[in-house]
Amino acid sequence: MTTGHSGGVKLVIGLNVALDERDPLTQQHCDRVTGLSLELGKRCGLSTRELRLLRFIARLHDVGKIGIPDAVLKKPGALDADEWVIMKSHPIRSERIIQASGLRDGDYIGRAVRHHHERFDGDGYPDRLAGEEIPVVSRIVAIADTYDAMARLRMYGPMKSHAEIVVELQRVAGSQHDSYLTAKFVQLIENSAFRTGP
Repeated sequence: MTTGHSGGVKLVIGLNVALDERDPLTQQHCDRVTGLSLELGKRCGLSTRELRLLRFIARLHDVGKIGIPDAVLKKPGALDADEWVIMKSHPIRSERIIQASGLRDGDYIGRAVRHHHERFDGDGYPDRLAGEEIPVVSRIVAIADTYDAMARLRMYGPMKSHAEIVVELQRVAGSQHDSYLTAKFVQLIENSAFRTGP
């Protein structure tokens, strides 16, 4: 049975509480990615419905990490090759959780979440989609996710300053991320409440 709009919101809140119980740092990351994604979505002129779906997609993009073992999810240092294979399964796990939830538009939301680690050049995962094969909402979340991960999440390497992240985003525009969306993001992040330090 598919849940309605109000039921869907409650379900998303419930999944977020579950993720917070499992790993508060990941949940806080999802909160920030949601804020950044909505700012970028508005800057790109998404409709009210698209923004509603984008909110769910961003909030749930890492919900599959509930199924990642602690030895990988909470490892203080860098992941080895085998551990990265496990970590890279989280978009598929997220899709499975969302599609099993009965959430309204769950197929669309799950599919968009599945693709938030695809790369614009086709070298991402899990399906190696490229360019506009990747849903635009997935491309939006990918940029917000990358910004916040470099700013806050030590497991992805040394945390970077705002200026360093902007340089990196511009460097990978057209390869990792959509160039048009990256340019929009670089403009908005300067005055965003979610901007990290100098």
